[in-house]
Amino acid sequence: MSALKGKTALVTGSTSGIGLGIAKTLAQNGANLLLNGFGDVEAAVGQIERLGVKVRHHGADMSRPEEIEALMRFAATEFGGADIVVNNAGIQHVAPVDDFPPEKWDAILAINLSSAFHTTRLAIPGMKARGWGRIVNIASVHGLVASANKSAYVAAKHGLVGLTKAVALETADTAITCNALCPGWVLTPLVRQQIDSRASRSGRDFAAEQKALLLEKQPSGDFVTPEQLGALTLFLCGDAAAQVRGAAWNIDGGWAAQ
Repeated sequence: MSALKGKTALVTGSTSGIGLGIAKTLAQNGANLLLNGFGDVEAAVGQIERLGVKVRHHGADMSRPEEIEALMRFAATEFGGADIVVNNAGIQHVAPVDDFPPEKWDAILAINLSSAFHTTRLAIPGMKARGWGRIVNIASVHGLVASANKSAYVAAKHGLVGLTKAVALETADTAITCNALCPGWVLTPLVRQQIDSRASRSGRDFAAEQKALLLEKQPSGDFVTPEQLGALTLFLCGDAAAQVRGAAWNIDGGWAAQ
């Protein structure tokens, strides 16, 4: 419980799914939590509170730089700053590039990529002053390989991997590390929507489309879980990972190995 005692973690997009799973793992290991997101805030805060750490929520819209600045000021006021930043907020839209709505492109890049730039640029000065920091960007296997009809998401996640490497180099002579996780399929609300859409088009049930989705890309045939991503994030926050810098760590059931 004490591995991260005294540290504060900001996890964006953390009221459900991957973000909440990571937040719970960090809290279970002593970190105080600043949650962010538009989901069931009361339920998410309650789950973290029961783990015995300080928790707050800020509802910043991660597509808006001024709201991200307010989020980081809130972190400084409530916790003295964020020692760990997990950039997890993300959205998705699926369409061919010649039919992709420009406003969806702009929104995906703003939330999936630019928000990580803003939290990072605002967090690093405090991390340098305190002599320690961890930045973990939740990219995707789509930060390593592409899929059709996901041009904005693939572009944003590739960009996030590139940002991760650049920040890692810029902080290489400090006790701040920056790494990315590249998960394959995780059964998040976004993925559930994709499976529902497939099922409505094919006429097959959810279970059949879920199995088909997995086997198209993920050789293991199993979803990655938020708990697994939380455990890997915890490792990256520990002393054993002090020299893991600029990694794009795929956790994808073999997807990128093909």
